[in-house]
Amino acid sequence: MTHSMTAFATRTGHSDAGRWEWTLRSVNGRTLDLRMNLPDGCDRLETTLRTALRKALHRGTVTVTLTCRMDQGQGGRDVDPDRLDKVLRALDQVQDRAFSLGVTLGQPTAADVLMQPGVLEAGSAGAVSDDLIAAATTAIGPLLADLTTMRAQEGTALQKLICAQLDTVHDQIEAARALLPEREKHARRALRDAYARVMGEITDTDGARLTQELALIAVKQDVTEELDRLNTHLVAAWDLMDEEGPVGRKLDFIIQEMLREANTLCSKSQNAALSGIGITIKTALEQMREQVQNVE
Repeated sequence: MTHSMTAFATRTGHSDAGRWEWTLRSVNGRTLDLRMNLPDGCDRLETTLRTALRKALHRGTVTVTLTCRMDQGQGGRDVDPDRLDKVLRALDQVQDRAFSLGVTLGQPTAADVLMQPGVLEAGSAGAVSDDLIAAATTAIGPLLADLTTMRAQEGTALQKLICAQLDTVHDQIEAARALLPEREKHARRALRDAYARVMGEITDTDGARLTQELALIAVKQDVTEELDRLNTHLVAAWDLMDEEGPVGRKLDFIIQEMLREANTLCSKSQNAALSGIGITIKTALEQMREQVQNVE
């Protein structure tokens, strides 16, 4: 089954410790490139994620993002003890100085102290509790299953498009083969007429030479080999459509080889109908090459 490298998956959930949200994005890439965006304190999940992703995926640029929000009661903001001590010492100094000057100050409340810059800090490494990390970890398997399902669905759609283009190429190859007998007859007539106009009359000697010239032209203009090779590559591409595992690179190589044969076909055509067939084949192959860039 063909898989696409483009997909998206998300999972959200909550526990007594807070809420979490996973997002998983995959786009095309030459290799498997894993990128992690994890909150502080969640680094331990990276090995688990990389192992699971490498087992399930072969190619693509994959970005994993985890967002966690602690419940307020779970310490979403913590008191910085060092900063608190500094603020309290500073308040004592202010009170002492005011007393020495005969100035009476009101006593600061706890709320006044907490409002001082830096006393309350947003929890960083300690903000994401072990309980919340454990809860978020349970979603890794389902999240990855969602991504692979979408990659498979997108791959099925891509496979239909690619197979339709392969059918077009097959039909054009058969149309080209049907043109060859009449094309050869036309080439012979055209050469004999041109030779007769120049020489005035074709003698027996001229006929032998003409036969040699026709043989040389036939070799130079023969496209049978190009059509045979196109068909061979076509069969190989069809076979890949039914293979399990990553086939994108193989398909890309086959299409490049087919484009080479199609270019040669166009250059040797010497015939409007055959040139049109060659252009149609090249167009189908170019469209396929764009689609194959997203195939794993």
